Amino acid sequence: MERAHQYALSGYLIALADDELVLGHRDSEWTGHAPILEEDIAFANLALDEIGHAKLWYELAADLLGEDKTTYPDRLVYFRDAAQFRNLQLVELPKGDWAYSTLRQYLFDAFEALRLEALSQSSYTPLADVAARIRTEELYHLRHSQAWVLRLGLGTQESGGRMQAALDALWPYAQALAAPLPGERDLHAAGIVPSSADLFERWSGEVTQFLAKSGLQANLQSPVSDFDRRTHSPHLPALIEDLQSVARLDPEATW
Repeated sequence: MERAHQYALSGYLIALADDELVLGHRDSEWTGHAPILEEDIAFANLALDEIGHAKLWYELAADLLGEDKTTYPDRLVYFRDAAQFRNLQLVELPKGDWAYSTLRQYLFDAFEALRLEALSQSSYTPLADVAARIRTEELYHLRHSQAWVLRLGLGTQESGGRMQAALDALWPYAQALAAPLPGERDLHAAGIVPSSADLFERWSGEVTQFLAKSGLQANLQSPVSDFDRRTHSPHLPALIEDLQSVARLDPEATW
């Protein structure tokens, strides 16, 4: 792979990893607070999976940059300021109620399933291999979130109302899934990564159909956002401070 593509792909992978890390942290906030014991365990495991997937993407970025992949992920996770993260605003928003978290998980998982399917066919074999590995677990995540969207959307008047309110709040943020990741345009031209805009078109059709099946109505008039991944909500700094608090007490500590 050309050096320029290596550098571009490292930025792309770090953005993917940041999405997984931040969403995993938000999901972990349900530990001990999920509506039933089974979900307390399931959602905690799901959060661990997301964070584990972030680690895989960070390690692949380290390989591309010639960094030590045993220490590079920790540097990125624990010693960057919030403004340096490249995650979507969608994943950094507060967890809200159970309807909000499960609906967000579904919107993100449905898009990630399409991206991982495409990345598993990348011309860059290490990327294809990691994507295929992650995809196996993410298919479970998607089935899990789909089940909750159906259950709550078609449940009681209250649960359906909460799901619709969550959809109305999250849908504008989900439109940012269409925006290209760092370095994506050159990498797509080289056959290394898919086009986010193309994936979004498929995602939009599949998701709106599933939401309708769940008794929910997406606002299709929402503009497709080009949110810059350098722009964050006021909620991210507090999340990152919490995430990094122990590591920053003693940056030289070994674990």
